[in-house]
Amino acid sequence: MSSHYQTILLFGPPGVGKGTQGKILARIPGFFHSSTGDIFRNLDAQSEVGRLFFQYSSRGELVPDDVTLKIWGQNVYAASILGLFKPHADILVLDGLPRSVPQARLLYRTCSVLQVIHLVAKNKEMLFERMKKRAMKDNRADDAKDDVIRRRFEVYERETYPVLEFYPPEIVAEVDAMGSPAEVLHNILSVLVPMQNAHFNRQDSGE
Repeated sequence: MSSHYQTILLFGPPGVGKGTQGKILARIPGFFHSSTGDIFRNLDAQSEVGRLFFQYSSRGELVPDDVTLKIWGQNVYAASILGLFKPHADILVLDGLPRSVPQARLLYRTCSVLQVIHLVAKNKEMLFERMKKRAMKDNRADDAKDDVIRRRFEVYERETYPVLEFYPPEIVAEVDAMGSPAEVLHNILSVLVPMQNAHFNRQDSGE
């Protein structure tokens, strides 16, 4: 087996449902969900790294690449030490990473990306409303500010969307994100089930 993490990416604009689908997939044996958003939000706000994160997130901007990859790498490694993530058996489901082409290049050192699930939403206003409702439900004060939300979409279009061109088009699958969570999950699984079967078959053959 490769020393790289076998990985799928959940990709799409803010509020499209990457976290929701990642958490559902995490309940299926053989998948391990890693959300950079959750990792950063759980940082100690009084720590040096925590203060740096909140400095950027409060403006709707991306955390510097080297800081992002270092914190993420430490978190995933800790999960493997604790037995929560089994790198040689589980497929890593990445949500929120990479958020820029330089991050994609850095991620290439540790992850073999098998599939990119591109969650697509044509109605941006509905995503705005989703983010505001999430802000109230999850106590995310920044997501309730219109200017910060707009800034996040601008950053996504300028820095994150171009990441799609980094990966071969044959591993990028578009999924409509505006259906019910169950419908979106069904469409994601139609892509991932054959991929997970192939992954398990490679394990069984000792590759």
